[in-house]
Amino acid sequence: MTEQLRKPAVFSADDPRLIITEPEEARRSAAMEAPEMETPSTPAPLVPLARGRVRWGALFWSALSALILLGLGLAIANVVEELFARALWLGAIGLLLSLLAGLALLVLILREVIGLARLATVESLRSRAQAIIDSDDRERGRALVADMIALTRHIPQLARARARLDGHRSDIIDGRDLVRLAERELLHPLDAEARRLVVAASKRVSVVTAISPRAAIDLFFVLINALSLIRSLAVLYGGRPGTLGVLKLFRRVVSHLAVTGGVALSDSVLQQVIGHGLAARLSARLGEGMVNGLLTARLGLLAIDLVRPLPFYDRPRPALNDLVGTLLRSPGEAQGSEAGRPKPAKGE
Repeated sequence: MTEQLRKPAVFSADDPRLIITEPEEARRSAAMEAPEMETPSTPAPLVPLARGRVRWGALFWSALSALILLGLGLAIANVVEELFARALWLGAIGLLLSLLAGLALLVLILREVIGLARLATVESLRSRAQAIIDSDDRERGRALVADMIALTRHIPQLARARARLDGHRSDIIDGRDLVRLAERELLHPLDAEARRLVVAASKRVSVVTAISPRAAIDLFFVLINALSLIRSLAVLYGGRPGTLGVLKLFRRVVSHLAVTGGVALSDSVLQQVIGHGLAARLSARLGEGMVNGLLTARLGLLAIDLVRPLPFYDRPRPALNDLVGTLLRSPGEAQGSEAGRPKPAKGE
C-alpha cells in the first residue's frame, strides 16, 4: 500500500483540532532517557511514619518539680503576708529575705548551667582531638591548640607551657603533632597532679574503712570522698563543674565502673600485695580497707578519662597496676623514699 499524501491546509491557532507534537530530535532524546526515568522494578521499602513518643518519666518529674516550686512560692508568699499582718517592719524583713533567696537561687542556677557548659566544652575538645588524630588536619589542630590555651588560662602554673605551645603552634605542620604537643605541654603536669589526688583519696579511704566500726560510716565516707575526688579532678583539668555537673560525672563514672566489672584485681596486683608481705598479716578489716582503696583508685582513673580534655595520645593512660605500689607502701617506706629523694634548691 502506498501512503496517501495530504494536501496542504491552513489552520487557525485557536482550532481545538490542532495538535502540536514534539520535534523528532526531542522524541528521540526522550526515548533514550526513558530507561533511566523508569520506575525501579523492586518496590521501595515502606518506612513507617515516626510517631512522637511521650517520655512519661520526664513529664512526671517536670510536673512534680513545677508543683513543688509553686507550693514553695505560695508558702513564702503566705509567710510574707502574715508578717505584714503582724507588723510592717516584719513584712519588710520577710520580703527582703525572700528576694535575697530568689537572687541566690538564680545565681546558683546560672553557676550550674555554666558548669554543665564547661563539661560539654571539655567533651567537645576530646572528641575534636580524636577526630584530628584520625584525619591529621592541620587547621583544626591549630584551632584545638588555641582552645586548649584558653581552657587552661586560669592555671598560672602553666604560663610557660602556654607560651611555648603558642610559639610552636605555627611551626608544626601535622595535626597529630599539634595534639601531641598540646598534651605534652599542658596535660602532663596536670596528669601528675591528678595521680597524686587519686593516690591520696585512695589512702584516705583505705585507712578510714579499715578503722571504722560501722559499715554505714564506710559507705558515707566512700561516697563523699568519691564526689570530692571527681570534683577536684574536673577542676584540675579546667571543667569546674557545679553540683549537677559533679553528680552527672559521678553517674557516668559509676556506669563505666559497672560496665568494666569493678576493681578486677589482676595477677600482677595480687603478686605485689603478696610481695609486700601483707597477705598473711592483714586482718579482715584491713583487707577490706585495701580493697576499698583500690576501688577508689579505679574510680579516679575512670574519672580522669572523662574530665581530661584530650585523649591519651602521647603517653598511655595510667592503669591500676601503676598505683598499687604507691597505695600499698607503708608510711615508713614513704618517708624513707622522700628522705632519699634530693631536695630542690631554694631558688627552684
